[in-house]
Amino acid sequence: MRSLGADHVIDYTKEDFTQKEQRYDLILDSVANRSISDYTRTLSQNGNYVAVAFNVRALIAGGKKVSQMSHEPNVEDLVYMKELIEAGKVVPVIDKRFPLSEIAEAFRYFEEDHPTGKVVITVEHNQNLGD
Repeated sequence: MRSLGADHVIDYTKEDFTQKEQRYDLILDSVANRSISDYTRTLSQNGNYVAVAFNVRALIAGGKKVSQMSHEPNVEDLVYMKELIEAGKVVPVIDKRFPLSEIAEAFRYFEEDHPTGKVVITVEHNQNLGD
């Protein structure tokens, strides 16, 4: 995040920034493990809270803007992302893989263990299908 220009980066597993007096102009949240009111309480008067890819509705709370970033993928974007990944310019962070047969455990892991990357469900292809 610092390489993208963030002045202050918080590791939510080590620091509860919502309990401090510091106020922020922007909170870019990729975890969303708290209530919106916890986040908006820590914003400066004209601060913004942005949840990335979570089901948070845009709203105005005491002059503070809360919004959700989302994107509808299209073929061109997917092809471009594929090219970036193949070129090694984008490297996905995978926290843990689960086989399809353990999908319930994967959801529990995602909800309870706060993964630091993507949780991937793998599907084995049976070469003998139709034999």
